[in-house]
Amino acid sequence: MNALDKKLLRDVMHIWTQVLAVALVMAAGVATIIIAIGAHRSLEETRAAYYERYRFADVFSGATRAPASIVERIGRIPGVAVAEGRIVKPLLLDVEGMPEPASGLAISLPEGRPPHLNDFFMRAGRLPKADAGFEAVIAERFANAHKFVPGSRFEAVINGRKRVLSVTGIALSPEYIYALGPGDVMPDDRRFAILWMAEETLEAAFDLDGAVNSVSVKLMKGASEPAVIEQLDQLLARYGGLGAYGRKDQLSHAFLDSELEELKGMRNVLPPIFMVVTAFLINMIMTRLIALEREQIGLLKAVGYGRAAIAWHYVKLVLIISCIGIVIGYGMGQWLGHGLTRLYARFFSYPFLIFDNSADVFILAAAITIAAGLLGASSAVWHAAALPPAVAMRPPAPTAYRTLMIGKFNPFAVFDQMTRMTIRHMIRRPVRAAGTLLGIALSLSVLISSLFVFDAIEFMIDMLYFRADRQHATLFFSDDKHMRTIHETARLPGVIRTEPARAVSARIRHGHLSRRVSVVGKPAGAQLSRVLDLEMQPVAMPRSGIVLSDKLARLLDVTTGNYVTVELLEGRRRVFDVVVAGKIRSYIGLLAAMDMDSLNELAGEGQVISAVHMAVDTSRTEALYGKVKELPAVASITLQRVSLARFRDTLAKNITTMMLVYTSLGVIIAFGVAYNSARIQLSERARELASLRVLGFTRAEVSRILLNELAILTVLALPIGWVGGYSLAWLVAKGLDTEVHRIPFVIDRDTFAWASVVLIVAVALSALIVRLRINKLDLIAVLKTRD
Repeated sequence: MNALDKKLLRDVMHIWTQVLAVALVMAAGVATIIIAIGAHRSLEETRAAYYERYRFADVFSGATRAPASIVERIGRIPGVAVAEGRIVKPLLLDVEGMPEPASGLAISLPEGRPPHLNDFFMRAGRLPKADAGFEAVIAERFANAHKFVPGSRFEAVINGRKRVLSVTGIALSPEYIYALGPGDVMPDDRRFAILWMAEETLEAAFDLDGAVNSVSVKLMKGASEPAVIEQLDQLLARYGGLGAYGRKDQLSHAFLDSELEELKGMRNVLPPIFMVVTAFLINMIMTRLIALEREQIGLLKAVGYGRAAIAWHYVKLVLIISCIGIVIGYGMGQWLGHGLTRLYARFFSYPFLIFDNSADVFILAAAITIAAGLLGASSAVWHAAALPPAVAMRPPAPTAYRTLMIGKFNPFAVFDQMTRMTIRHMIRRPVRAAGTLLGIALSLSVLISSLFVFDAIEFMIDMLYFRADRQHATLFFSDDKHMRTIHETARLPGVIRTEPARAVSARIRHGHLSRRVSVVGKPAGAQLSRVLDLEMQPVAMPRSGIVLSDKLARLLDVTTGNYVTVELLEGRRRVFDVVVAGKIRSYIGLLAAMDMDSLNELAGEGQVISAVHMAVDTSRTEALYGKVKELPAVASITLQRVSLARFRDTLAKNITTMMLVYTSLGVIIAFGVAYNSARIQLSERARELASLRVLGFTRAEVSRILLNELAILTVLALPIGWVGGYSLAWLVAKGLDTEVHRIPFVIDRDTFAWASVVLIVAVALSALIVRLRINKLDLIAVLKTRD
């Protein structure tokens, strides 16, 4: 080890606390890169492997009743590799120990073999047999929620008759990684189940011998999905086809895509912030270190060390700090990345997990971190290398102090002497003060952009559950019913008020743009389930025209007054043009709504409904649940109270975990910036502070002189951080704006206050550590130091 390397190690040991503080900021940046890229790749590769192993289909379609022979004709469509038909029917479930009804989706299985497409991973048990009665394989999440095992039993209403189902197996399917029940906005494991039953059993139960009502298609490589969908629709049109669609419109896949896009967007926001702060901190440390070592640099050059050797010596210090940060960041990133991936895997029901440990992610994170460090140190290192030996061996010229008075007016006269000393020091070093101010403001911005999500969620809950959908429960029918069904529903126990609704699957077009959505029919004067305009006010459904959610309107590039083409995918499959009468607010999915009478008239099917919203006397809910379980026409029931509880619980687990991580990262920035700023001031002003102690100043007074600057900069950083946090929160909201879900851009005053409190605590902690060092200041040793 040569002399410069020994000196390097002594320097690192001397400033190890500052090195660690900077390394932690670097580590946070490395961790965010690994989390964002690594977790994204892990989930994407896990999904791709899951889809491939269990042959997830590319195109899906439904029909009222199609002959099984149609599958062979579909298989002959150019570009189709495999086609398979099946029966898919909704069920109402009655689980012992749960008073409210549950919903299920029964899917047929070929006798004696797994399906060619949309196969499932069997966790336990066996396939159901047609000759053994009503047997079913059930989804693992539903089984876990009710502690079901092979051999367990529960009841189900199948085509109007109550049957006892026997569980033969527990499974997971790539088709239902994210399984949503009718009307739900979050998965409810207790109240929604996927069931796989023998094909012959469902044929007999629903009178579908030799028929199917659902078709799945696997495409050949390079095949045109739109062309296949068009021909598939033509084949199924005479059998009540419901319109074919690709993976991007398949509900489970769409939700997964949305989550992956959010992870991808995360790496574009946080890592740059950490790298900017890293460059600033490295610049502070290197500038101060080189200023303290001017004489040593001059001596080294005088004895023969060249500019390159001196520059490389200080570059190696930056590399050591970077390497420490990278190692810590790798550990943090691996731990947090594994945890985040496992969280997503549990939430999305994967049977296995592939965590991506690709070297390129680590190399990219290391390269960005080292580049940020070298960029921050470049000016200081260049100054050290260019310093002539004769100049370096002389002490630097003392600071030229001058009056700050403007004429006879002294703007700082209102402050006491110690505060004026602090302000003068900040003005003499404006770049460093501005850098510290910016670093603290950035940490506050990260805190605000993390905590605002809780405000957005509360706003969504208020809008979804208390302003728009105010009903207590919604009944969904297995088939469309006549309007008079509303009167029968009103006679159910505990029902105070009813309101009909209809939903029709449709494709809305504007020019070359189109989206597959569900057009919802609302009655005039609806009070239980309403749509809200962009100002959050209830919208009276126009007698003619359609209202679109603002997101759907943007996707179709339409505004109020434009005409769109609506192609209904059910019933008579009518096509008509209709004017866009307005825009409405929606945060879940894409929403289109019409007056129900107008929708029924355009559909040409008479006065029919598909659901009933109900206001219920909560003291009679058990009687209502018992009666609903006996109704053959009901496919499912959605309970607002249960849905709200599930919404809160799910978001609490996922959002809280993520926000805790981001808040911790914001605290790391604040601590790193504040500590390094105060620590460098202490090293610069140690002799000055020791002199004041000798003159009779107390430790508290001396500490105040040093820490006043940190306090002032923190106060000045608050409004800048608030503006930055507001802007960063807007970017986060834009990054979460997908077709599946969005979050409102809403920030309460309390969020600014709490973020500021967290920041102040972090800064105070760093100040406390520096104060302890001031208390231990060796006055004699410091006063002997040569300036």
